[in-house]
Amino acid sequence: MACRIGELVLGCRDPEALARFWCEVLDFVVLDREDDGSVEIGPRAGFGGAQPTLFLSRREKPEPGKSRLHIDVNATDRDQDAELERLLALGARPADIGQTGEEPWHVLADPEGNEFCLLKARLDPL
Repeated sequence: MACRIGELVLGCRDPEALARFWCEVLDFVVLDREDDGSVEIGPRAGFGGAQPTLFLSRREKPEPGKSRLHIDVNATDRDQDAELERLLALGARPADIGQTGEEPWHVLADPEGNEFCLLKARLDPL
């Protein structure tokens, strides 16, 4: 028997703003809001489905050091270039982590600077 990912947790200063961003990027909806301001978003089917949820955990101060977690996303209904344009229009920005420019993915940062990658492969929507 194996485990599977149920949710990814991302510490952030403004969970509501990141929830709006990631809901647009992933076509997710808000599933829950905690009293401390944290927000859980996920697929319309809710927690426990084929895709993990994203729990945006409220943090007053950024934690020191580089985050050990990042999200990889794949376009589902357009090519990588068109998806890159869409993500940039939503507020993502290019991030330089030392890539050569030859990689088949784009490294981006969300509005709070959390890095994520837009991969080249296109996936079927679930």
